[in-house]
Amino acid sequence: MSMLQMIEAGPDSFIDRRDRGMPGSAPGRERRQFADSYDELSPEARELAEAIDAYKLMHRRRFITHEEMLGVVRSLGYHR
Repeated sequence: MSMLQMIEAGPDSFIDRRDRGMPGSAPGRERRQFADSYDELSPEARELAEAIDAYKLMHRRRFITHEEMLGVVRSLGYHR
């Protein structure tokens, strides 16, 4: 949708720019917290980062709570 079409749509129209099927939407992958820094992580930190990113993708979350992070850590087998 062009800028002119968005303006003509009026203020009451909702345009979901996250819709990947929309013409003109930006191609590419969704940004993730650790995606650009996997190379510099230790194997354990990389495993945690990948598990957190997988959780975010599965639950369509950009940010997670402390409880959710604890669940991810426990799912990897860590315990007190």
